[in-house]
Amino acid sequence: MRQDQFESLQQRAEQLVDLFLAESDPAKWPGAGIEPANMEKGTRGDRYWCKKDAVATLACAQRIITLVDTVRAKTAGGEVTPGAVTEDEGDLEVEMQAAEAEASRTIERHRKAAKLNGKP
Repeated sequence: MRQDQFESLQQRAEQLVDLFLAESDPAKWPGAGIEPANMEKGTRGDRYWCKKDAVATLACAQRIITLVDTVRAKTAGGEVTPGAVTEDEGDLEVEMQAAEAEASRTIERHRKAAKLNGKP
């Protein structure tokens, strides 16, 4: 992995954590301050979708953080592997694309599940 790729991964993880913090704020969810028993069905569904979307964002951030930690460990251990930070082109671009595709699939799967359950 090149140094610029490693730094980009760290920045992306920070961006996703910031996004998660914004998305997971219960005060911003639909129906904030209303007891669930007093919410309309649509409001409950919107609230549920907001929770699932925040969880999908966190899952994406966790995957990137795990990748960053793995690269740090390999680099600190002096390993010369595709996962260690190097100045050469590596397979990281493929790994990053796969991780981004998996994150997109996870988010889409959560959205489809919410839609099937009658949630917007």
